Amino acid sequence: ENISDFSLNITDCAQVVVPEEVFFTVAAAGILENLLILIAVIRNKNLHLPMYFFICSLAISDMLGSLYKTLENIFIILCKMGYLTRHGDFEKKLDDAMDSMFILSLLGSIFSLLAIAADRYITIFYALRYHNIMTLRRALVILAIIWAFCAGSSIAIALFSYEAATVIPFTILFPLMMCFILCLYVHMFLLARSHAKKIASLPSSTVHHRTNMKGAITLTIFLGVFLCCWAPFVLHILLARFCPHNPYCACYMSIFHVNGTLIMCNAIINPMIFAFRSPELRSTFKKMFYCSR
Repeated sequence: ENISDFSLNITDCAQVVVPEEVFFTVAAAGILENLLILIAVIRNKNLHLPMYFFICSLAISDMLGSLYKTLENIFIILCKMGYLTRHGDFEKKLDDAMDSMFILSLLGSIFSLLAIAADRYITIFYALRYHNIMTLRRALVILAIIWAFCAGSSIAIALFSYEAATVIPFTILFPLMMCFILCLYVHMFLLARSHAKKIASLPSSTVHHRTNMKGAITLTIFLGVFLCCWAPFVLHILLARFCPHNPYCACYMSIFHVNGTLIMCNAIINPMIFAFRSPELRSTFKKMFYCSR
């Protein structure tokens, strides 16, 4: 906020403020949608597969992102009403906790997308050995390692966020992981045609391959949505750290609230993509709503 106040003095760009009602509505919708994904996977035993467990991991990350923005908005409202101060010890600890939640959400989303991409890669190119390579137990171990690493990293980054040595690796990790996932998808699609010819002689291989490629397309859409929703906020962090006094950087930072809203929109869009493109999830949702009625 100090940076935002300072930016008003060096740029003519007015702060773009998103109404609080919009924040709470978008955040609540994101939390509820991802909660539905978790309930659907838990209730339907046919969805107890590594792929859907990785999807649940992504849903949890999205929920944390929406919860972070909700708590941050409540914190700002309480500060405006005078119930909290901006520089007290309790408020600083609360701010560190919320920052840790934000970093945990971002890292969890990145590594969940990476796990989903790797799972889809194995499904397409090692279809006959998939169940031996990616067992349910192995998937749970992978998720445990991911979340343990993300939790430790989020706490460390939140505590030492004022150090450049901490901010730089965190911001570099985002584009590096995205480039790695993108290269994995490009490699996947380039080899898909030649691989399809090799497995064409196997029984029902064509249908299986089409199903896998449909899943790959779905996850590619996920990657694009994730980049569009998270990249502006990560860019904001970089600009706030390295060029807060530049008028052009300050002008971009004036849309801070819009970038935060995009993060919460990502939590809404992801479940909608799954609901529309996964027949198994659509069937589970119908059964859930039918039983509730």
